[in-house]
Amino acid sequence: MSAVPAEASGPREAAAAAPLLEALGLGRRFRGLAAVDAVWIDVCVGEIHAVIGTNGAGKSTLINMLSGELAPSAGSVRFAGEDVTRWSQPRRARAGVGRSYQRTTIFAEFSVLENCRLAAQASAPRPWLVWERAANDARGIAIAMRALAAAGLDGDAGRIASTLSHGAKRQLEIAMCLATAPRALLLDEPLAGMGAEETGRMLTLLSGLKATHAILLVEHDMDAVFRVADRITVMVNGQVIASDVPERIRNDRAVREAYLGDDH
Repeated sequence: MSAVPAEASGPREAAAAAPLLEALGLGRRFRGLAAVDAVWIDVCVGEIHAVIGTNGAGKSTLINMLSGELAPSAGSVRFAGEDVTRWSQPRRARAGVGRSYQRTTIFAEFSVLENCRLAAQASAPRPWLVWERAANDARGIAIAMRALAAAGLDGDAGRIASTLSHGAKRQLEIAMCLATAPRALLLDEPLAGMGAEETGRMLTLLSGLKATHAILLVEHDMDAVFRVADRITVMVNGQVIASDVPERIRNDRAVREAYLGDDH
């Protein structure tokens, strides 16, 4: 199945000719079990590419390989045209591959601003300034404030992170990711546990970020996926069974039988 309909044309299709992040025949086996099996997928600046599938389909394993946290058993990963398969997670992060996790990973006892400042510091450490007080780190604070503004949290900079709502904590995670200056964002279930209002705010945030980022979104909320995704890839038992624009995925018989059912 073609990822882009033949009649389509425009900026997104032009961008798709040069993907920022690619998985080329990517595979991962655990004691003989193929968690991910020969997956080809790409994501471009200017789009949200959603990956959906049942629990155990291999979605998180795929993200872990793309981010460098897990080495593939087969295939390769390319970023900005360069083979990064053997690059470590920190090296990929410094190159511009950012990610969030299923579980909240903020520093709950620190302020919202300090969470972002620490993320900025980690992405570009300056060990020669080890004696400088954090409050005097003008560069890190400026980066953190820009990231918080992009995530819609600049008004909460002084709050302790633990006092934020669940949805705002997820926004903070994305702000921390943005503080590392990523070009690609790998987001693993950022909508988990959110109500309708929080989901709406997050989808607005993601839609705004895609203009300058390539976004790979793993998500179980199908209503949200069909609202925000430009392309959708469906995984079943570690394999891709379809990859296309949302309307074609919605009407794909194999996808409906394997995952969506009759509600979509």
